Amino acid sequence: MSVPPSPTNGACAPHWRADLPRWRHLVPVSWLACLLGGQPVPAAPAGHWRLFEVHDGPWQPEHTGHIPASHWLDTNLLEQPPLWNKVPDALLLQRLPALGIRHDTTVILTGRHQSAAARAAQLLMVAGVSDVRLLDGGTAAWRAAGLPLRQGAPAAPVPVAGFGLHLPARPHWLIDLAQARAALADPHARLVSIRSHDEYLGITSGYATIPARGDIAGALWGRAGDSRDMNSMRDYQDAAGRMKPAAEILAFWQAQGITPDRHTAFYCGTGWRASLAFFYAWLMGWDDISVYDGGWLEWSGDPVNPTIVRQPLAVADRSATSDAAADRDMLHA
Repeated sequence: MSVPPSPTNGACAPHWRADLPRWRHLVPVSWLACLLGGQPVPAAPAGHWRLFEVHDGPWQPEHTGHIPASHWLDTNLLEQPPLWNKVPDALLLQRLPALGIRHDTTVILTGRHQSAAARAAQLLMVAGVSDVRLLDGGTAAWRAAGLPLRQGAPAAPVPVAGFGLHLPARPHWLIDLAQARAALADPHARLVSIRSHDEYLGITSGYATIPARGDIAGALWGRAGDSRDMNSMRDYQDAAGRMKPAAEILAFWQAQGITPDRHTAFYCGTGWRASLAFFYAWLMGWDDISVYDGGWLEWSGDPVNPTIVRQPLAVADRSATSDAAADRDMLHA
C-alpha cells in the first residue's frame, strides 16, 4: 500500500487514510479548504478540477448554503425514471461537458447525502472520469469544522467542448438485470444487498413507491444503516458521517462471506447506497466489483425473479412509519 505524502507546508497538513490503498480519493475537509484557499496541497489535482454539491433535483432558494466554489449537480442528469437507472450514454456525452467535465477532469463531490454523491461518483467512474473524489463526511463535515458556506444559487460551471472519450469507458462497473441473474448462478460472483436490516428481512420495502417487501433470494447481506432512514449508511460511517476504519467494514463483510476473491455486485433500492459501498470497496483496493443498477426496484417488479421474505409478515406493520416518512430523496437511496 502506498503511504500518503507529507505536505511540505506545515500550515496545510490534512490527515489521510493510511488504511485505504486509494486514499487520495477520499478527501478530508482540511484538504479541500486548503485547495480552495489556493495553498499547495498533497495529492493535488493534476489539472482542471471541479467541485460539485450533489442533490436530487435542481437548486431551490430554500436549500441551505453550499461550499464556496462548488457547482450544483442534479442526480436527475445522471439517472432517470422509472427505474432510476443510468441515463443513456448519448445523454451523458451531452450533459457531462455541459457541466465542465472531461474524462481527465478531477471531480470532487459532496452533498447533504453522501450516498447521492457516491451515486454520481460511481456513474462518472463508469463513464470514464479518471479522478473522482468524495469529501469524507460531506457538506456536514465542512459545516462542523466551522468553515463558511455560501448562500444563494451556486455558479453554473463553464462548459467544455467534449468529454474526450467514448462512453462508457468502464462498463464492467455497472450491471443490468440479465447480468444480476447470471451472478446468482455463478460460483465466482455474488450479489450483495446494501439495505437496512428491516429491508433485508422483508419487514419493509423501504420505499413508499415499491410495494414488494423482501430481498433477492441468494444475495448476501452487506448491511447499510438505520431501518427508519433509508438514506442511512450508519454501518459504514461514524457519527460524523465519515467512513469507518476499513477493518470494521471488512470484518462485517467477511462475516457474511463477502470477500474480494469473487466478483461482488452491490445493490440497494435503486443505486445510491450500493454506490457508496462500491466506492468504499474501491478505496480499499477491491477491483472486481460493480453496482446492479436496477436494484430491488427492478428485481421485485418481475415475478420471474427469485425473492425471499425472511421475517414473518405478522410484524410487517413496523414498515408503516418508514414508508410514510419516505420523501423524494429516499426514492433513490
